[in-house]
Amino acid sequence: MEDVVWYNGKALRKGYTTGSCATAAAKVAALMLLRQRVMDTISIITPSGVTLRLNVEMPLISPGEATAAIRKDGGDDIDATHGMMIFARVRLRDDTAIVIDGGIGIGRITRQGLGLAIGAAAINKTPRHTIETAVREAIGPERGAQVEIFAPEGETRAQKTFNARLGILGGISIIGTSGIVTPMSEESWKSSLSLELGMKRAEGMDRVILVPGNHGQRFVQEQLHLDSRYVVTMSNFVGYMLKETERLGFEQVLLVGHFGKLVKVAAGIFHTHSHIADGRFETLIAWLALSDAPRALIHQVAECVTTEEAMAHIDAAGWQRVYPAIARRVAERMTELLRFSTHPPRCDALLFSFDQQILGSSRPVSELTEAFL
Repeated sequence: MEDVVWYNGKALRKGYTTGSCATAAAKVAALMLLRQRVMDTISIITPSGVTLRLNVEMPLISPGEATAAIRKDGGDDIDATHGMMIFARVRLRDDTAIVIDGGIGIGRITRQGLGLAIGAAAINKTPRHTIETAVREAIGPERGAQVEIFAPEGETRAQKTFNARLGILGGISIIGTSGIVTPMSEESWKSSLSLELGMKRAEGMDRVILVPGNHGQRFVQEQLHLDSRYVVTMSNFVGYMLKETERLGFEQVLLVGHFGKLVKVAAGIFHTHSHIADGRFETLIAWLALSDAPRALIHQVAECVTTEEAMAHIDAAGWQRVYPAIARRVAERMTELLRFSTHPPRCDALLFSFDQQILGSSRPVSELTEAFL
């Protein structure tokens, strides 16, 4: 495969997923069990068609089973599982079935909405398929195998992932739809956020509060006094997550966030990371002008470096009326984004300051929070 991807003028090395590691470990363990000899490399074909030749670590053979490990390599896209060992233990069965399960360090599903049964090992459908295919290739059609995937560091590493929030407890997930990790790819991040959203919908929720991150979640709990189970993190992916709420059939979406982040949405910016677009001050200045703010205040805001600095000038001038106007525009932009939906959710927005004070909302706060009580 092409080993690098270019991003912002830099060559970044690709890696491979935990699913590829588990597949390779299972295949080589099955081959070693049948051949009764140690192997130090193994080749697999990923779901994306890329051939990987991987080094085998800690091979162990006995007459009844074989174990091998593959070290996860995320390339230049370092995550919580980078560098850890993914093991597979293979035993032959008396029938022709291939049964795959997770052992120590592999999480267990405890909530609906993840596409796996409650109690099942957190080995996603694509890796399950590639593991089964690779083991079948190794043992042939007349034998069966019991395959256990395990990761001794899994429970510790999982603490740095979203697994607990998704209801995956006790370890990591074996994931990967392509088998290859592409540096700077946002797709896996977005997918994990969408999974949480889908899980809440599967539990019967029809309304949700989207927040950029932990600051927003604390505000919802401490200032709005709402149950955190309604809250889903959207990071910078405002547009993506809004469209996911529409796809999943939510009836109401409340966007809650710091003013400096959500003011961008008022300008129709639905990916709020600064490397995509900014426009905070241009948007704020336009709305100050529309609200007939003094020219002196507008010029002061234009010279500011941070939105907090701009807000201090606005507060000193007594021009806080601009915040509800911007919040209403954020809600309008949300609705406009979903305008082609046959059943769009009701969209609202609430803006707060760095010191967790409510600045403005698209409707009275009591109306917004009533639906979540």
